[in-house]
Amino acid sequence: MKISGFTFVRNGFKLGYPVLESIQSLLDICDEVIIAVGNSDDETEERIRNLDNPKITIISTVWDETLREGGKILAQQTDIALQHCTGDWLLYLQADEVLHEKDYDIIKEYAHRFLHNSTIEGLLFSYYHFFGNYNYIGSGRQWYRSEIRMIKKNDDVFSWRDAQGFRTKDAHGMRKLKVASIPVSIYHYGWVRNPIAYLKKQAAFHKLYHDDTWLKEHLPTSEEFPSCYQLDTFTATHPKVMNNKIQSDQQWCERFNPAIRKKRPIIVLLLDTIEKITGYRIGEYKNYTLID
Repeated sequence: MKISGFTFVRNGFKLGYPVLESIQSLLDICDEVIIAVGNSDDETEERIRNLDNPKITIISTVWDETLREGGKILAQQTDIALQHCTGDWLLYLQADEVLHEKDYDIIKEYAHRFLHNSTIEGLLFSYYHFFGNYNYIGSGRQWYRSEIRMIKKNDDVFSWRDAQGFRTKDAHGMRKLKVASIPVSIYHYGWVRNPIAYLKKQAAFHKLYHDDTWLKEHLPTSEEFPSCYQLDTFTATHPKVMNNKIQSDQQWCERFNPAIRKKRPIIVLLLDTIEKITGYRIGEYKNYTLID
C-alpha cells in the first residue's frame, strides 16, 4: 500500500504558516509528498527545496488572481497537487495543519482496513482548532468538527469549493464522498500567529473571496489578536515537529489574552448549549456521507 501526501502553499512564511512542520508530518508517514508551491513574495519555495528530501515533488504554480469568488483558487491549487499523486491513498493537509506522530500507526491501520472496501472512498478526521496561542482551542459551532483528509486514488475526485473538502462524480452526477470516521485529529494552527502575520494573512485570505471595495471596508487595520466566542484549554500534547516553533513563538504568544471574547448572539448561545447537553449539533454542515 502506497500513501501519497499532498498540499499547496503560497507565501507560507510571510503569512506565518507552520509550513515545514506540516510538510514534515506528511513526510513521516507518506511514501511521496506532492506540493503545489505558488508564486511567492517570500522564501517559501527555497526553504521547501532546502529540505532536500527525495520524497518531495514540487509543482511550481502561478496563482490566477481572477479566481477570487468563493476561494476557487484554493481548490484549483489542491487539484494540481492531487493530480500528481500516485498512491493508493492520498493524505491531504493544508499549510496550517499538522499530524501528530502518535496517530501514524492508526492512520495506516484504517487505510489497510478499508483499502479494498469499495464502499469507503475517504477517511474522516476530527479537529483541534488552536486559537490565539498554543494553549487554547476554539469550541462550539463556530468551528467545523470534522473533514475528509484522506481519499482513495480516483480520477473523478476533486477539491470542493474553497478546498475544505472533496467531491466526486459518477454516473448520476456530482456527489459527496462516502467516508469512514477514524480516531485521529488534525492539529489546525491557522488561528495561532503573530499579530503582524495575522494582519497579512487576513488580507491575503479575504482577497481570495472579496473584491477591493469589500477589503477596504472590512479588513482589520491594527496588529491585534483575533477573538472568538468560546475557548477551551488544551491539555494534551502537540506534535513533536511543532516543538521548536512553539518555543520560538513563546514571546508573542504570552501577549494573547484568552479572556477577551466576542459576545455570543443569543441563538448561538442556545445552539451551543443544546450541543453541549446532547452532543448533537443542529444544522451542522457535513461535506461527506458518513458510513457507519
